Amino acid sequence: MKRNRMFTAFALAAVVALTLLVEAQTAVKQTLTGVVTDSMCGAKHMIAGKTDAECTRICVKQGMQYALLVGDKLYTLQGDTAAIDKYAGQRATVTGTVDGNTVKVDMIKSAAAKTT
Repeated sequence: MKRNRMFTAFALAAVVALTLLVEAQTAVKQTLTGVVTDSMCGAKHMIAGKTDAECTRICVKQGMQYALLVGDKLYTLQGDTAAIDKYAGQRATVTGTVDGNTVKVDMIKSAAAKTT
């Protein structure tokens, strides 16, 4: 009986350790450049008569999250919302930890205009 408990405790500890290891490996620090938008509108802002920046700010005030649109991929931005807000509707370069579709923002700055 005591041996079974020890084995169970060891197995549980191993599962927790592996889970933490996998999580640590999936989150990667990267630099991305795209347009700061919101998690609802993405590339297509829907409030008539408002600029992209105004629409983004309105959506965020209504509970959406800031996001970065990189090509067709939308990343949710987590971090200092006041700093992110300065770039609403603009191209920005974001450095942070990317985990799936989420970026924990360490730094955000204006990006050079995209040339075609």
